Amino acid sequence: MRSALLFLLGFLLCLSAGPAMAEKRVALVIGMSKYQQVPRLTNPARDAAAMTNLFKQAGFDVVDSKSDLGISGLRHAVRDFAEIARTADIAVVYYAGHGMEVNGTNYLIPVDAKLASDFDIEDETISLDRVVRALDPVKRLKLVILDACRDNPFANSMKRSIASRSIGRGLAEVEPTTSDTLIAFAAKAGAVASDGDGQNSPFATALVKYIAEPGLDLRIAFGRVRDDVLKTTNNRQEPFVYGSLGGENTSLVPAVAKPADPDAQARVDYELAAQIGTKEAWDSFLGRHSKGLYADLARAQNSKLMAAQQTQAKADSARRDAEDQAAKKTEELRKQLAEQAARQTLEAKHKLSEQAKKDLEEARRQMALQTQKELDAAKQQIEEAKKQAEAARLQVEAAKKQAAADAQRQVDEAKKQAEAEAQRQLDVARQQALEQQQAFEKQQADKKASEEKTKLASLAPAPQVPVTPAQAAPTPQMDPGDIARLLQAHLQRVGCNPGSIDGTWDDESRKALALFNKNAHTNFDVKVASLDALDGVRSKPDRVCPLMCAKGQRADGDHCVQISCNRGYFLNSEGACEKRAEPAPKPRTAHREHAPRRAAGGGGGHGGKCFSFNGKTYCE
Repeated sequence: MRSALLFLLGFLLCLSAGPAMAEKRVALVIGMSKYQQVPRLTNPARDAAAMTNLFKQAGFDVVDSKSDLGISGLRHAVRDFAEIARTADIAVVYYAGHGMEVNGTNYLIPVDAKLASDFDIEDETISLDRVVRALDPVKRLKLVILDACRDNPFANSMKRSIASRSIGRGLAEVEPTTSDTLIAFAAKAGAVASDGDGQNSPFATALVKYIAEPGLDLRIAFGRVRDDVLKTTNNRQEPFVYGSLGGENTSLVPAVAKPADPDAQARVDYELAAQIGTKEAWDSFLGRHSKGLYADLARAQNSKLMAAQQTQAKADSARRDAEDQAAKKTEELRKQLAEQAARQTLEAKHKLSEQAKKDLEEARRQMALQTQKELDAAKQQIEEAKKQAEAARLQVEAAKKQAAADAQRQVDEAKKQAEAEAQRQLDVARQQALEQQQAFEKQQADKKASEEKTKLASLAPAPQVPVTPAQAAPTPQMDPGDIARLLQAHLQRVGCNPGSIDGTWDDESRKALALFNKNAHTNFDVKVASLDALDGVRSKPDRVCPLMCAKGQRADGDHCVQISCNRGYFLNSEGACEKRAEPAPKPRTAHREHAPRRAAGGGGGHGGKCFSFNGKTYCE
């Protein structure tokens, strides 16, 4: 059962941030119950056992547990722990037992203390200042927890060698002189704490509940401990914390990281291709992501665009056919009129009578009317062809908008599915950890009950077995490729594009870190992906490197958007809107039938919309 809990704890720690894995955490737990000169205390031994189990389950490298020490043993325990803590990042000392305050100085009282006079304090006790000094070499966090604010039974029997020396009730207020140091009292200075009626004291019960919660800042954790103790004691006991910490989150157990999304880069590229919405953009996306959900969605969008383009081509072909037929009809009518006019003129030359002239004029009038009707019919056919072409264009635009809307909806659904799956995996991991911890606590409770039965059945007290400190679990080393991959991901998050996020520290990655150094005023070595650089980049919550947009784009907040020009302007090669030159007016001809026919689809090609994608420029 113990090995299973250690394996699960190691797995959860592997999911947390890289730098936290390298931290060395040590703890010293002292419980004083069997006092020789005053009545024994019940809870300190149980409280110390609960805290020892808590630190072991939290994965501390060293947990040194001591109980019922005399003055010599207490001094040796503090001195030995000072050597252990010399190379530690986080060190915790928990003391449960009697303590006292004399002339503003706090002392921890061992079980063999007699304290017949206040002159014996320096010889028979150890000062809190000495315990704090033992933690001076610790690098990141120094934490001392004192559950020693009980009524002091030595105060009434102790003789005063100096009348002016004061012996206070509870412990005195302290102000740590070293940075990143916290000293937590079970009750505020001058107040007395309660042992309670349960298995553990109210203070120890709240500590076990909150201070080892993964990722929870100690300031918040001790705030919750205070609230629980106030509620449990009906506001009679208020724990207090002295000292201060920096602005970073400080927790005894690192937070559990969410599982990485394997399709994160594909989703980002898919959103960009969907915003452009052209066949070239989808082809470029499929060139980089040929498999997976987003690749299938991109192929579906490409099929829709191809169908819309085929519809547009059919409409253009129908319009050109209608224009060709109208032109042919006009030419045939012109020839017929010319031939008929020549024939009638020839006939008119042979007829000199007035009646012949009248008939000729009437015939010309009738032919003119007939020609006008046929020309009007040809114009109607041309207008009908133009309407069909416009309807086809509107259909293509509607297809593009529908495709863009479908793409965005699919992206949103994919995001929700990915987030739901990540949350489900995290909940499963937490539930497994909780079940393992509950099983471990039940086993410990059964074991303790069995030991109590054995002690009751024995006629003589069982010999005490020395407590062996838990051997330090090997600290897993982080793979350089994982460091490089995490550093590349955070560089991209703060706007310093490292290229591919594949764990290969190449020239693009080095240039991205150099750009970060320039804008963040740091001096990390760009040749390697280091943990220091990863800490520095991850600490930046917002964009650091400036947003650089391609030609034809402009910055809009934290994104690059395509520059669109007003009517009568076009986007030139410099990425700016330039006014389109007015076409020269065409000269009018005397006869309509000799005017040159305008080519289908006209235009010079400079009025279309251009955009950039993956370093290339496309124009519609």
